[in-house]
Amino acid sequence: MDYLLLLSGFVLLILGGHWLLKAAVGLSLRLMIPRIIIGMTVVSFATSAPELIVSLNSALEGHADIALGNVIGSNIANLGLVLGIVTILTTIGVEKSFYTTDWPVMMIASIMLYVFIAFDGVLERYEGVILLVSLIVFLVYLLKFQEKAVVVDEVVVQKEMSISVILIFLVLGGIGLWSGSELLIKGAVNLANDFGVSERVIGVTIISIGTSIPELAASIIAIIKKEKAISLGNLIGSNIFNILAVLGITSIITPITVQDDHLLTSDIMWMLVLALMVLPLVFLPVKMKLSWKEGLILLGFYVVFVALTI
Repeated sequence: MDYLLLLSGFVLLILGGHWLLKAAVGLSLRLMIPRIIIGMTVVSFATSAPELIVSLNSALEGHADIALGNVIGSNIANLGLVLGIVTILTTIGVEKSFYTTDWPVMMIASIMLYVFIAFDGVLERYEGVILLVSLIVFLVYLLKFQEKAVVVDEVVVQKEMSISVILIFLVLGGIGLWSGSELLIKGAVNLANDFGVSERVIGVTIISIGTSIPELAASIIAIIKKEKAISLGNLIGSNIFNILAVLGITSIITPITVQDDHLLTSDIMWMLVLALMVLPLVFLPVKMKLSWKEGLILLGFYVVFVALTI
């Protein structure tokens, strides 16, 4: 039954996120918002909606370790699992914006998160405000100085929808996301109790893998169809949004208090080390390319992380 709750939760989160994305993009296009802005803000926030709702709902229900573990685990999964599998399947080129903008901002966001929670174990409201404001500053910087480096996701290019259809997708998306998060959290907490493990373990493994599946599926489909370039920037952007938007908004609504110290002494350290690892891998052995060799290293890192965590 618990596995059914988890599976149902994942399915509803994926569907809810997809419906919300279609509604958000459709509404933005009707409002004549420039596509570059839609791609950087609307699409980015909508694709982070599953992580946001799961973390927010978890924190509100008193499961702070799931809220924080979901983000830390998702960031590790994005670079270790998703990027690892993608680069094993195909070699990807890395844009210059990786080392001039994307990676430095990801590292700054990751270090900020560590500093905010490492000493008192609490992500306070004012710290959430700092995270969210940092995201806004980052987006303004991209729009003003790095517009050419931003790749607008193809999902922005869609047929115009009527207001009634947009509202239907908006309602379905909201219902799917919230009900999916409820089922997912209930199943995760039950599994933690059944197996005698902490909620933090479930958060950084099962839930984080589940919320990273859409990125992995989209990347594999893109490889098969050869429809668009696989971008390292997209995954790094997801990590930035997870910290600055998901944890920023969640902690503004309700402060997040760490229950399991392993989140501070182990998990976030794995996240920081993996983020650091990506930089030399991009330059060695072949500059500005990631191939199956780097993919094996990243995937191996992730497998070791999961094995030591469970």
